Amino acid sequence: MKELMIENKRVIIRPATIDDAEALINYMNVIGGESDFLTFGPKELNITLDAEKSILEGFINKDNSLFIVAVLDGKIIGSLSFSGGGRKRLAHAGEFGVSVLKEFWGKGIGKELIRYLIDWAKETKVIRKINLRTRIDNERAIRLYKKLGFEEEGIIRREFLIDGKFYDTLMMGMLID
Repeated sequence: MKELMIENKRVIIRPATIDDAEALINYMNVIGGESDFLTFGPKELNITLDAEKSILEGFINKDNSLFIVAVLDGKIIGSLSFSGGGRKRLAHAGEFGVSVLKEFWGKGIGKELIRYLIDWAKETKVIRKINLRTRIDNERAIRLYKKLGFEEEGIIRREFLIDGKFYDTLMMGMLID
């Protein structure tokens, strides 16, 4: 668990639990409508409570996966999920996705979620590579990732299609040694 202060209020970053399933569904439905930089849009996930619980169980029961949430006054305001590979040869590497409610952008929550991931990866002695993908025009996120030590590794062309327009994705990575 990690704590930070935002506007004189305590934000707790902690591992997600099965009990967070309903709140996470609600959170995802909100953030899906707040940014076109995500891989899903508003109400697009259409996930049941049982399915979300099953997803969370999958993260909790693996030594190379992590799901964390940022909580303010009992409300989820940010999340990060990381999944390592499912096979022995790929178990050391994985990819993460991070999001924060729009009203809390620019307050350091995303940065702290990613720092938590990096610290966790170093402690596991299992994870040796953290990967991410971001839209190439998401300049603010790219600056943050570089500041935290991620390096550009390549571009995937036309990975996103939003409202009839294609967007390329930048692949970034961090070696954990």
